[in-house]
Amino acid sequence: MNSTASLLLDWVSDGTNCFSNVVKATCSLASPLLPFIQLELVQAQGECTEGIHHILRQMTVNQCLQWHGGFVFSESESTALEQFEGGPCAVIAPVQAFLLKRLFASEKSTWRDCPEEEQKNLLCHTLCDILEMACSDNSESYSLATWIRGKTTEETASISESPAESSRQEEQPSALAVEELGFERFHALIHKRAFKSFPELKDAIWDQYSVWTNRFGVLLFLYSVILTKGIENIKNEIEDATEPLIDPVYGHGSQSLINLLLTGHAVSNVWDGDRECSGMKLLGIHKQATIGFLTLMESLRYCKVGSYLKSPKFPIWILGSETHLTVFFAKDMALVAPEAPSEQARRVFQTYDPEDNGFIPDTLLEDVMKALDLVSDPEYVNLMKTKLDPEGLGIILLGPFLQEFFPEQDSRVSESFTVYHYNGLKQSNYNEKVMYVEGTAVVMGFEEPMLQTDDTPVKRCLQTKWPYIELLWTTDRSPSLN
Repeated sequence: MNSTASLLLDWVSDGTNCFSNVVKATCSLASPLLPFIQLELVQAQGECTEGIHHILRQMTVNQCLQWHGGFVFSESESTALEQFEGGPCAVIAPVQAFLLKRLFASEKSTWRDCPEEEQKNLLCHTLCDILEMACSDNSESYSLATWIRGKTTEETASISESPAESSRQEEQPSALAVEELGFERFHALIHKRAFKSFPELKDAIWDQYSVWTNRFGVLLFLYSVILTKGIENIKNEIEDATEPLIDPVYGHGSQSLINLLLTGHAVSNVWDGDRECSGMKLLGIHKQATIGFLTLMESLRYCKVGSYLKSPKFPIWILGSETHLTVFFAKDMALVAPEAPSEQARRVFQTYDPEDNGFIPDTLLEDVMKALDLVSDPEYVNLMKTKLDPEGLGIILLGPFLQEFFPEQDSRVSESFTVYHYNGLKQSNYNEKVMYVEGTAVVMGFEEPMLQTDDTPVKRCLQTKWPYIELLWTTDRSPSLN
C-alpha cells in the first residue's frame, strides 16, 4: 500500500476511535450522487455532529482521477480555471461563469490580470454566490463538506497536494489511495459543517481556501452545494429517481447537476416553467437565470432551451456539447438587453412551433396574435391568413409573419460584439494553454445576406439563440466545444 493510503488509514482509525453511537439515517439518492449518498448522524464524545458518508459504488480509479482536482487558476490566463480531466466541467464551468460575472461586476479594466490575492477573493466570493443560490427558499442554513478537523497541516497537504504543483507528476497514487481504502472509509475523512448565517459561511469559505484549491476541492464543493440545497429538496426536484447527478460510467454531470449549479434548482429540464405530460408534472426553469445555457443538442433537435436560460441577466453562457461544458461570454450588456418586440414575437411564434419547423398551421395564427396582443378579430385574422398564405397551403411562415407585424425587423442594423470562449481542458486549447479565445460576433437580421464564416459546433450551438450569427476568431482555428 502506498504512503498516501497508509496515511489515510491512520486518519480513519484516528477519527473512528472517538465515534460512538453511530446512527445511520439513510437518505438514498439512488439518483443524484455517484450514484448513492447516505448521511450519518454521528455522536462524538457527547457532541452531536453531522458527518457525510458517501458510497461511491461502480466508480473506477480512472473516474476518481477525473474528480480528484481542485479549483486551480491557469498559469497562462490568471482569471481562468484549469480542468485536469474530463467530467468535473459540470462544476468547474459554472464556477468559471459566475467568477466572470463577479469579475465584470467589479468593472475592473484589467480583468484578465489577477494577482494571487485577488484570485483568492474572486474564487471565494464566487463559491459563496453559488452556495447562497443553492440555499433553500426561506432558509438560512448552509453547509460545507471539508476534511475532518484536528489534522495537522502536513497531513492535509500530503493528501491534498495542489494539482497546480504536481500537474506534471504522477497523479495516480491519490486515486489509488481511495481505491485501496474503499470509498466508504475514504469518505469517513469528510465531515459536514453547518452555518446558520451567510457571514459565518463567508468566513469559513475564506478560512478553507486551501481546501478548495487542492486535491478533491471540486468534489468537496459539489458536496457542499448538495448538502446546502438539501438531499430531500433535490429528490423533489429531480425528474427521474434513478438519474445520477454524475454518470457512474463516464463521470459526466447530468442536466440536473448543471441546473443546480446555474439556478439553484436540480430540475432535469431546460424549458421555461412546468409542463404536464400524461398526468405527470415535469419541472422546468421558473425565472430568468443569472448565467445562461445553450446546448449543441438543441441544434440536433433533441431538446429546446427556454428563454430563461437563453436570455440570462449577464452575457455569459454555458455551452454544452455531447461530453463537455465550456463558457461563451461578452462584456457588452447589449447582448442581454430587454427583448425587442420582434424578438418577443419570434419567441412566442416558436412556442407554437415546438418542432422548430419555421412555420405553424394557419389555425394557430389567431392564438399567436392574441398572445402578442395584436388585433385578433376573426375577420382580420382571416384577412391575414390570406395575405400570409397566398397559395393556400394552410401554413404561416415565421419570416413573412415578422415582416408583416414587426416591420422594424426589416431595417435592423447588423451589430458586432467582442466575444470570448473558455475551455478549461489544456488539450482542447491552442498550444495546450488554458486561455480565453477572443473573437467578433456579428448578429444579423434574417433577411440580410449571410457571411458564412464557418460551420463549427460552437457556431451551431450559438445559432440556437442567434440564428443569424457569424463568428470571426482571432486565432487560426475556432475554439473547441470538447
